[in-house]
Amino acid sequence: MAQKEYSVGYALFIACTAAIGGFLFGFDTSVINGTLDALRFKLGANDAQLGLAAAIAVLGAAAGAFFAGTLADKFGRRKVMMAAGFIFFISSVGAGWPYFLAAIGVPEKHMIEFIFWRVFGGIGIGAASIIVPAYIAEIAPAPLRGRLASMQQFAIVIGIFSALLSNYMLGSIAGGGAAIINDERIITGVTAIGRFETWQWMFWIECIPAALYGFMVLFIPESPRYLVARKQPEKAGEILGKILSPSIVAQKIQDIKNSLRSEVAPKFSDLLEKVAGKTRLTPIVWVGIGIAALQQFVGINVIFYYGNVLWQSVGFTQQDAMMTSVITSAVNIGGTIIAIIFVDKLGRKPLLLAGSLGMFTTLGILAFIFGSAGLDAHGNPEIHGATAYTAVISANLYVVCFAFSWGPVCWILLGEMFNNRIRGAALALGGLSQWVSNFAISSTFPLLLAKIGLGGAYGIYCFFAFVSIFFVLSKVRETKGKELEDM
Repeated sequence: MAQKEYSVGYALFIACTAAIGGFLFGFDTSVINGTLDALRFKLGANDAQLGLAAAIAVLGAAAGAFFAGTLADKFGRRKVMMAAGFIFFISSVGAGWPYFLAAIGVPEKHMIEFIFWRVFGGIGIGAASIIVPAYIAEIAPAPLRGRLASMQQFAIVIGIFSALLSNYMLGSIAGGGAAIINDERIITGVTAIGRFETWQWMFWIECIPAALYGFMVLFIPESPRYLVARKQPEKAGEILGKILSPSIVAQKIQDIKNSLRSEVAPKFSDLLEKVAGKTRLTPIVWVGIGIAALQQFVGINVIFYYGNVLWQSVGFTQQDAMMTSVITSAVNIGGTIIAIIFVDKLGRKPLLLAGSLGMFTTLGILAFIFGSAGLDAHGNPEIHGATAYTAVISANLYVVCFAFSWGPVCWILLGEMFNNRIRGAALALGGLSQWVSNFAISSTFPLLLAKIGLGGAYGIYCFFAFVSIFFVLSKVRETKGKELEDM
């Protein structure tokens, strides 16, 4: 498609607006990183509950992802995105004030309520994780689709960075973080800014982008492919006329109609096929499930959910650990920019393969460093000098390798690899796989840390990075430059 056949500016505006959902996704999953110590003291959380608090939003996200595709096919992409923004807003209020169901001073009940709000927020995370890349893929011109779809992951990493940075800044304003800072403050528990405690402000900050998202979605159009499926080709044509050259709109509408072999909403039974008399999931759906699972099994969210805990375990102060997490998040942004630049030039598969090789190498170095380190009196690994610098550098290179490959490319592929007829249902399964895998990795990290140490945990993630190399080589097909109707 020639450059003059599409409008870059309008397509970019639509993609960036939709991708605010990705920003909220990243912010919501990472903001808890700076509040874990405060939750331990203020809400009486034990180690198991802290692990659950960090990971539980993922279960809500699994539910949100599973149902979002079906709801979007029934009610439209925009309505689901607006609902996700509302959920983000309400859950951030509740997480910062888990005192609605019981009077202040009953920690065990407050922790249960806090976990409820995290699950509720997770529903919004899951919905955004599925609808945003699908919407962008459906509305973007094919030559721009990879870069525009990368806006989802770019927004996610900006959200992660913003959450960690705001945590750090709020901690600095409050005088040292959201945790107990000295013996004299044990009675009051945590630091405060004004009338409210620092950890509460960390959650409430999210209300601002959540409200902005709900407002901005009002100014973007519905997906043309959804409108054609709902027998509204005229409206679809009006929208496509703002994105594509008017001379090719009619043909695009016809291409969409041809790709929608059935005019009924996608069903999960559409994902099945019969081979030798046996019913099974179609191979392309299995590939999507595998891509989504491997994105999590390489352990990336351990860095962002437990970054402060991880670096404090090797001797960093709380505030230094927070700053290290901010730096790692900035590195994540840089890696994602690399993906945006090259995903439509080099293709999806080369980036995935390069990322897998890089993650395998860097995770192997981390596994060796932490596996061979001595332990201090508390059982934490002791690394100093050049070894500590090597660990920090390797961890950040690992993030770079993930950020230019599996981070954005997973979402790009899930948004474009399925044909129009099955996209909604297939995305639901892919999203479910991604979030269940996320929960499995994030919830088991504290147990792995206690049982086999950081070296063993990184060794497991290194193994899955090795598996991902062969998965990409044997199962992933290139989608660069293809129209969605040709999938």
